[in-house]
Amino acid sequence: MRYRNITLLKHIYRFEFVRRLSNMNDTKRVAICQMTSVADKSTNLQVVSQLISDAAKENVQMVFFPEACDYICDNKKDVVGQAEPILTGNIVNKYRQLAAEHSVWLSMGGIHEKDESNPTKMFNTHLIIDDKGNIVQSYRKLHLFDVEIPEKNVRLKESDFSNAGRHIVTPVESPVGRIGMAICYDMRFPELSTSLSIMGAEILTFPSAFTQATGAAHWHVLLRSRAIENQCYVIAAAQTGEHNAKRRSYGHAICIDPWGEVVADCGDSSPTYKVAEISPRKLADVRRNMPVFQHRRRDVYSLYTLSLRKSVLPEHNETPSIDEKPTDCTTDEECNVFGHVRVPNSCIFYKSKLSYAFVNLRCVIPGHVLVAPIRMAERNKDLSDEEAEDFYRTVRTVQKLMEKVHNTESCTVTIQDGPDAGQTVKHLHCHIMPRKKGDFIENDLIYLELAKHDQFKRGHPSKPPRSLEEMRTEAELLRNELDKMLNEDKVSSR
Repeated sequence: MRYRNITLLKHIYRFEFVRRLSNMNDTKRVAICQMTSVADKSTNLQVVSQLISDAAKENVQMVFFPEACDYICDNKKDVVGQAEPILTGNIVNKYRQLAAEHSVWLSMGGIHEKDESNPTKMFNTHLIIDDKGNIVQSYRKLHLFDVEIPEKNVRLKESDFSNAGRHIVTPVESPVGRIGMAICYDMRFPELSTSLSIMGAEILTFPSAFTQATGAAHWHVLLRSRAIENQCYVIAAAQTGEHNAKRRSYGHAICIDPWGEVVADCGDSSPTYKVAEISPRKLADVRRNMPVFQHRRRDVYSLYTLSLRKSVLPEHNETPSIDEKPTDCTTDEECNVFGHVRVPNSCIFYKSKLSYAFVNLRCVIPGHVLVAPIRMAERNKDLSDEEAEDFYRTVRTVQKLMEKVHNTESCTVTIQDGPDAGQTVKHLHCHIMPRKKGDFIENDLIYLELAKHDQFKRGHPSKPPRSLEEMRTEAELLRNELDKMLNEDKVSSR
């Protein structure tokens, strides 16, 4: 029987090796599109529809479109006036229908999104739509192109009519790889691309409408640089040609591999597309042979102050998340004051003389709990010696409990002591998060997730809150496990 099991294991390992090798050799096909948008939406939609139809016949899995694929106008009034909401607008609905009809994923770069709260502005929004017509993710352009070059007759100020986005969007899983979302001018800011690659992006996208002057000077060198330094594929669908009397785009929709080689370039033709292959093996070979991410000096420099978003914005989500509300008493049970929040007794699993521990409304990882002093001390320095001793003793007890319950040998234990350190509740508290190997692509990315964890308090929704019932259930489990642990400690100390 033992030899039979060994033989079975060999077959399993061989199968897994072959599967991984097969996946590595499994190239993905994408289409990179180029067009010349005008002010008429219906004309542009016909072009988009034809490009999708033609590309789908070449068995591509994803089609990439440029910034402003919906329209380009020559004045601010029309630019803002023609913008539509993402969910209820006609143009995005048509794109979603086309994705489902042709069973392809779409990257629609730089849709003019109506700002419902400000009729004088809009958002420049990049959408990823899956082959069923669902909006998988959205990204609002972070960097607005405000440039004047009089000698070259270039003047374009996006800030006149557009609002900037507020988040880096974490890479999106797609059939062709993990995609990092950006738009046009964003390519000039390498921090964004590097942040996305650190978070696991394999493809960086820059749907663009680059001006003729800046494109001729910088287009290829910028995009090849982003590919080389981040060891990612770069896909930049592009506008080309004369849109109106005021505006002309450079073109050269392009795909570049992780070594910096141009895989496809559309030149200045319009409308057109090029098919390119995304090779996981090529990606792996480049990263193995030139291991720059292993050589990064995180002890000297880092990117840990990012405003990240993983979920779709609520206004782009057809299934809205539950209202953003802090933990609060919804019954007559007694509550404990935690800054501006009230914590029900049923959510507290440990209480000492001067401190208490409770389950979390939004967990960065499973087992993420909090410890706070009972008295509302705002900073670590505000604790008395007796409170500090009790607080730290409670942290140690709770850490031991969480490692036992979650079967780990490591914990992230951190205090955001003051507003500049990320503290959003004016009541000292310690985050205790049991850790397992591989729970984050990069170990210290947990601090980025922790920054996201409290963003709802700053008006940036992140994870939806857990239900009170879910938190009560977890607290009851932890109370029971804590009793067992303390009893075991008593027995072992005799």
